[in-house]
This record gives sequence, C-alpha cells and structure tokens, in this order.
Amino acid sequence: MGHFYFIRHGQTVWNVENKICGATDIELTELGHQQAIETGKKIVETGIKADEILTSPLVRASETARHISEVTGIPMRVEPRLIEQNFGRYESTARDGKEFHEAKKDMANRFGTGESMLHLAQRIYNLLDDIKEDDKTYILVAHNGISRILESYFREMDNEEFSSFGIKNCEIKRYDF
Repeated sequence: MGHFYFIRHGQTVWNVENKICGATDIELTELGHQQAIETGKKIVETGIKADEILTSPLVRASETARHISEVTGIPMRVEPRLIEQNFGRYESTARDGKEFHEAKKDMANRFGTGESMLHLAQRIYNLLDDIKEDDKTYILVAHNGISRILESYFREMDNEEFSSFGIKNCEIKRYDF
C-alpha cells in the first residue's frame, strides 16, 4: 500500500486576522513564504521522498508548493481538485464564529453561494482514489478545509470532530492507504 503527504499552505494575512479564506485568493505573508522554505528544508532533512507535488491553484498554496519544490527539487503541478472549499457567505468572516462552526456540521449546506461538504468530499475522495491507484508518492499542498476531508477519508469522525479538525500552516502530515 502506498502513502502520501499533506501540507497546509503557509500563513496568510487572513490567517493572522482570523478570517475564513475559502476560495478567496489570499497571498502569503512574509512569514508564510519563510514557513514554506523551512518546510522544504525539513522535507530534505527528514528524508521524505516524493515523486511529485500536487498543489491547489490558489496562490497561497501554489506559492507554498513552489518554495518546497525549489528547495527539494521535487517537480510540482497544479491539481484543480485541491482548491479550497467555497464557503460562500462565510468567506472573510471570523474563523471561530459559532454560526460557521455549526454550519460546517451540515454536510449538504452550501453556505448560500458556496460548495457543500458533500461536493468537496466527492472531488477530494475521487482524487485520493486516483492517487491510491498510482505507483507514485505525492505531496499534496492545499488548505485546512481539504485537511478535514482528507482526515475523514481515513478515519471515522463525528460531526463535532469533523467541524473542529484542522492543521497548522505548513504542517506535514503523512497518510497511508
């Protein structure tokens, strides 16, 4: 059985301001760029081997992936299915807002003009099924909302665990199929 690595993008201004980024294309901060470079160095130092980096098309993830690729020499390409969930009316609102936390528990909720958890899970689960059948090892660089779906692919989670799950900027997480 194969495995892959997941890395959340580096810090953004909206992360600092505690705002939901979602599908809004927000740049990395200077710290975010540095986090990405340091993550590339950590990959080299710890001996993580991968054939390719797949990245979300949003600039915060693609810039993170670019830095990692430059440090490690691992080629990268954009994977459109890794784009962050569109959180509709909640984008640019407080990440820790009670209403948003509760709304994430409703899997069919499209947040007014966004994308439901069910739609997101379909595209991410399909991507995981595709890479599971491949003989390559990948590093996926994407977003916190994507991390939640990845985690749910590999383990059972109740609604509270699911809506609360997340990882830190530039955290590296390994998943085994």
